[in-house]
Order: sequence, then structure tokens, then C-alpha cells
Amino acid sequence: MKKQTKTILGVVIILVVAIIFIYPRLGQYISKDDSPASSAGASGQNSEIPVNVVEIRPERLENNLNITGTVIPNETVNLRSEISGLVERISFKEGEFVKKGTPLLYLNDDELEAQYQRLDYTKKLYESQENRQKQLLAREAISQEEYDISLNQFNTNLADLRLVEAQLSKTVIRAPFDGVLGLRQISEGSVIGTSDVIASIVNIDPIKIEFSIPERYAGEVKIGSKIAFSNDGGGLDGVGTVYAYEPTIDAATRTLKLRAESPNRDRRFLPGMFIRIKYTLDVEENALLVPAQSVIPELSGYKVYVVDKENKAEERIVTIGTRTDKEVQILDGLEKGDLVLTTGILQVRVGSPLNPTKIN
Repeated sequence: MKKQTKTILGVVIILVVAIIFIYPRLGQYISKDDSPASSAGASGQNSEIPVNVVEIRPERLENNLNITGTVIPNETVNLRSEISGLVERISFKEGEFVKKGTPLLYLNDDELEAQYQRLDYTKKLYESQENRQKQLLAREAISQEEYDISLNQFNTNLADLRLVEAQLSKTVIRAPFDGVLGLRQISEGSVIGTSDVIASIVNIDPIKIEFSIPERYAGEVKIGSKIAFSNDGGGLDGVGTVYAYEPTIDAATRTLKLRAESPNRDRRFLPGMFIRIKYTLDVEENALLVPAQSVIPELSGYKVYVVDKENKAEERIVTIGTRTDKEVQILDGLEKGDLVLTTGILQVRVGSPLNPTKIN
């Protein structure tokens, strides 16, 4: 009985070992076409890939630069006297607006007035002498030389009068242009010289905007192009027009300096303000634009995927132009009405079946 038990146990062990080694190899005799995994893979290859697309339409494209700049006055001058003298009267108030030619300050002119009166009396004498000598010359009672001496004295007197008149005009300091006066630096009764600042006068309507752009955009600068600007602190907005630029590139910064002009009737913008500028270099009304994520860079250039007539992926080599924050201009390779992929770009291949959804 013990021999039979041992025999049975030996047979069972052999069968178990045989099953362990033989069972894994049974899969080799099963057809791959009949397996569920193979069926699922075949159906996956024929399924359409869902993608979002945009239809290419002509759009307005503004080539803008976002830069910073500074507000500068239209005109600014530190008022000084052309001659030294005693300040007799100040006729302006600090911070007020004045028109061109308005008297602002008077210097003492007593000495000049006395010189003018003396020369004015002498003028009458020389004038009468010249008239008499002229009559005598006409009757040939005197020589031409005698008349010329009298005429020269009269003309010299007139020149001296004009010189004193010019000096008298300098005793009155007038506004050189329309503008706002700054803080006064002198007082009545003080003696000032030609180097002493009386006050500043600033014209801030219009204002000027000074800014610089990289040299690679120098060829696109046009007189009359527009800028929009804003001030961070006050939240102010304005528009301006470029009216001039430097004829040379700054070698230190490799930038080109420009100036624009903007109305400032309510005097919101003050000289020295820091501003942010959007400078419009160029405007194209019928540009073809695609989202930036649709453009795939390659060693030889750029490409995009489009949906063909059979709803399959098609590759297009494109030439790009201006870039914005979100879009890229296409110069060549696409036409109006093309459907460009914006999603699924990494999954698709040429000829892949697609299920497109238009998002514009």
C-alpha cells in the first residue's frame, strides 16, 4: 500500500511540473488575429483624432512695439536778464500761465532814461544843422565835405539813440513764449546779474514724448506714425504722432531715438513723467494669422498641419512674418479658408484621420 501511495504521489508531482512548463507555451498556438488585444489595436488605428482648428481669414495686423519713454516739454527756458541791474518790480505770480511778450520783471532804468533824453535833445540840434547845411549845399554856399560832416553827426546820434533804446528794452524781462511759470528765484530790491535765474517758463501744450527703439526697427520708422502711451502712477492715457528722429544710431545702446507730439490742453502730463508706449510701426489690413502654438519650428523653417478635403492631416511648409503675443503672420504656404490645427499637433501624422472642431 505504501508503494502505491508513493507511485501516485510521484505521478501527481510529474503532472504538476509538466503543466507549469507546458501551459505558458499554449499561447503560441493561438492566432493573433483572434485575440481581443489585436482587435482593439486594429480598431484604434482607424479611429479619428479629435482636434481643434481655426479657419484662416484675412485680419487687421498692427506691428506694435511696447517700450518706455519720458515726457519732455514743448519748450522750456530759465529766464535770465541780459544786463545787470536792480529789480524794481516783479509783475508775475509763480505757477501762472502767461502769453508770449507778457512783462514779467522790471529793472531800474533811471540812468538809461537820462542818456536817452540827452541824446534825444542832441538829435534835434543835429537834425536842424543837417537841414540848414543841405539848403546851403543846394545854393553851393558850402562844400560837399562840410555837409557830409553834418550828416554824419546826425546819423551817429541816431545810432546812439537806437543803442540806448535796445538797452532800455532789456530792463523789461518778457515771456519768450506761451507757458507756465515756475518758482521765483529772486525778490524785489535785489541786484541781479546775467547768470542769475529769475524763474523757469515751460510750454506743455503740446508735450513731447521721447523714446528709443532697437536699431533693427529703424527701417520701419515713418514720420506721422502713431503712438499710444500711459502713465503708471496717474493712470493717464494719451495718443501722439512721431514728428522727428535722430539721423544716427546710438552706438552705445544700439537704439534709435524718436520724438512724438501729443496735445495736452488740460496739462495732465508733466515733463519728466515715466510712460509706457505702444508704438505702431506698420498696419496690414489683410494679414493671414495663425495661433502661435500651431507653428512648428524645424531646421529648414516652419510648418503647420491643416485639414484636407478628406478630413486627414496635411503638412504645409510656411514662411512667417510678424509675431505678436498670441499669433504669427503667415506670408506664404497658407490660403484663405484653410483649417489649421491648434491642438493634437504632437499626436497627428501626415494622413491621420481627424475629427476637427472649428473654434473661431
